[in-house]
Amino acid sequence: MSTTKIYKTEAGKNVYGLMAEFKTPADTYHAAEKVRDAGFGKWDVYSPFPIHGIEEAMGLPATKLPLVVAAVGLTMACAGFGFQYFVRFIDYPLIHQGKPADAWQLLVPVTFEIGVLFTAFTALLGMLAFNGLPRWHHPLLAKERFLRTSDDRFIIAVEAADPKFNPEATRKLLTDAGATSVEVVED
Repeated sequence: MSTTKIYKTEAGKNVYGLMAEFKTPADTYHAAEKVRDAGFGKWDVYSPFPIHGIEEAMGLPATKLPLVVAAVGLTMACAGFGFQYFVRFIDYPLIHQGKPADAWQLLVPVTFEIGVLFTAFTALLGMLAFNGLPRWHHPLLAKERFLRTSDDRFIIAVEAADPKFNPEATRKLLTDAGATSVEVVED
């Protein structure tokens, strides 16, 4: 059972959250620390370029993607080696290329390629899954101010789905953190 309150605008539309604009990367970094310290969990920072250390300022945990990629890549490489071993030495043993019957070196190229293939696909599909993509619509894209983040804007967006979200208190937090403007984003 969800305890998240649904906020509505005066027009009756659901509120996605609040979007705050900041002047500089340093202002955004310090505001992110304040939002993190306030205990919010559903929020993000948008900027035209990477801000050094923003992951720590946001309190983001390390991604599990490398572990998933390594596990799948190694598992599939072992499975590929095992399949080749079964076919070559157990199911249909033949002498290939004049090599001894127990020559495992012949199995290395295919094993390597299978490992690389599944590692690449796992990295791509895992990245999409961990980032919640593809997402065909995002409420922030309806805001003209947000579209400028690809040029020169720094934005922090706090979602209304966060249990700590309160429109007035969140607006005050963002304003006190140095936001030049705070807007309500409709869903």
